[in-house]
Amino acid sequence: MPPRLTSTLIDLHGARVPAVFIPVPGAPGAPAALLLHGYSSRKERMADTIGVALRARGIASLAIDLPLHGERAGEMDAQATRNPLALAQKWRAAVAECGAALAWLGGRADTDRLALVGYSMGAFLACEVAARERSVQVMALAAGGDLPAQTPFSMLVRTVADPIRAIRRFAGRPLLMVHGRHDTTVRPEQAERLFAAASEPKELRWYDAGHYLPPGVIRDATSWMGDRLGADAQAQRRQA
Repeated sequence: MPPRLTSTLIDLHGARVPAVFIPVPGAPGAPAALLLHGYSSRKERMADTIGVALRARGIASLAIDLPLHGERAGEMDAQATRNPLALAQKWRAAVAECGAALAWLGGRADTDRLALVGYSMGAFLACEVAARERSVQVMALAAGGDLPAQTPFSMLVRTVADPIRAIRRFAGRPLLMVHGRHDTTVRPEQAERLFAAASEPKELRWYDAGHYLPPGVIRDATSWMGDRLGADAQAQRRQA
């Protein structure tokens, strides 16, 4: 029976961050992925789904609660969450914490085979992190894309987070994007803009779904990651 998943606290960039670490039993040098959840979600949503599926493929994972989410939902009062400067500060803190999380994960896995997985808001964040962290070798984005078309705040938001600028700095590393054809939260044209800005090797897979993707996406994404991280071959050698 697989070990039960439990939450713990890890030190990341000066913060005690709730996290779920899923190692691969008997494989301390396995590849690993950092899992970033969506808006209003939490680490368990990623750990219980793609984290468990990655372990079956021989890939360890770390899922963390991002600022203002999960066990950290009470970090800032409601009035402060309406302050754009306060939210920008939290976003920058999230980027820094993710960089520290990759270092933490690298100390427990193969530092040459680290991946990032982001869903929705986590996909936006993954782009920013991967642009800064050369340790990220592979990235999978679910329901991610460019920012919405022009709004009164578009220019301000892009000074803090610009997916197009970030994805261009991920050049030369494998990218998988999975998206719903009927997504009204992160629209298909946003995904297409981000994909167009990315360099090869890259792949965009469409599903007959909205913002919440079908279970088969996890199977497809973990298989893709296993191939690029060499995890499946390593797992077969352990079983031989």
